[in-house]
Amino acid sequence: MRDAKTIKADIVKQLSTVVDPELGVDIVNMGFVETIDLDENGICLIELILEILGCPITGQLARMVKDAVMKVPEVKNVDVEFITHPRWTRDRMSTAAKLTLGVS
Repeated sequence: MRDAKTIKADIVKQLSTVVDPELGVDIVNMGFVETIDLDENGICLIELILEILGCPITGQLARMVKDAVMKVPEVKNVDVEFITHPRWTRDRMSTAAKLTLGVS
C-alpha cells in the first residue's frame, strides 16, 4: 500500500491536468485548490476556491476534477465543493500562471 504523501502527490498531479476552460491554466497553478482530503474509505474531498463567485463553469469543472482524481487507484469517490472562504486572490497563482496570463 502506498503512503498518504505519495497518494496526495498523485492527486495533485491529476488536478494539474484540469485546465480552467476560460483561462487556459490548470486549477493547481491558478491556486483554486484549497483542500485535498482522502479518508480511509477512499472518499476524496476536493475544495475549490474560484476566481469569481457564481462562476458559470462550476458543473463542468466539478466533472473534470472528478474524472481526473478518479484516476488515482486509492480513490473510490470524489466530492467537489466550491467554497467562498478564503477568497481567491492573484497571490494564490503560481509564477507560471501569472506569466501565462500576463498578470503581476
